[in-house]
Amino acid sequence: MLPRVILYNVVSVDGRIDGFEPDLELYYGLASKWNEDATLVGSETILTGEDEIPEETEDDLEPPVKEDDQGSILVIPDSRGRVRTWHALRKWPYWREFVALVSKSTPKDYIEYLEKRQIDYIMTGEDKVDLRAALEELNKKYGIETIRVDSGGTLNGVLLREGLVTDLSVLIAPTAIGGTSPQSMYRAEDLVSADNAIKLKLEHLEKMKDGYVWLKYKIVK
Repeated sequence: MLPRVILYNVVSVDGRIDGFEPDLELYYGLASKWNEDATLVGSETILTGEDEIPEETEDDLEPPVKEDDQGSILVIPDSRGRVRTWHALRKWPYWREFVALVSKSTPKDYIEYLEKRQIDYIMTGEDKVDLRAALEELNKKYGIETIRVDSGGTLNGVLLREGLVTDLSVLIAPTAIGGTSPQSMYRAEDLVSADNAIKLKLEHLEKMKDGYVWLKYKIVK
C-alpha cells in the first residue's frame, strides 16, 4: 500500500524557495500538525549542508542509542551514493531511524558504507530509485502511513510526475524575489502544457502571522 505523501515548502510569492530567510519556527510548527511517520529528503538538499558537517570518527560507526522511539524516520533517495554524512544526521533528535533508497546501479562501495554503519536501505529500480516501489516497501516494512517531503523542486517534481503525491501544502512568504533562478518548489521541464498540468483542490486557506499565507491542497487524480 502506498502511504500518504505530503509535499510541503515555504516559497516566495513568485514561487521561489531561495533568496529569502523564511520563518522556520512557523514553517516547522505547521509541519508538526501532520504527525508524519517519515520525512523524505532529497539527496541534493542534504548535500547542500555538507560544509557544516564535522568529519566522521571511529566512534561514529556505531549508531547512537536513542532514549525513546519518538520522531519520524529519515528517508533519503540516493542512487548515486553521494550522501556520506549519515553519522551526523543520526545524531540529530528529529529522527529515530534512518533509511537510504538505492537502486541496482548504486556503487557497491556505497552499499558497503551503509552496511558498515548499520544504515538500513531499500533497493528498487535499475538506474534510478523506483520511488513507487520504495514507498510501498516503506509502508510494508516500517508501517509508514504518512510521509512529509522536505525537499527542493527536483524530488518534488519526480513525485508529482509519477502520481505519488496526495497532498500539497504551501506556506507563502510575503516577499517577491525575481531573477531567473530555477529554484522553484516544483521542477518538471517535461510538463509545459495546460493538458499536463497537475490539478489541485483547495482544502484550507489561512492567514498566518507577519503576512504569511498557508494553503493546503489535495491532488486531483
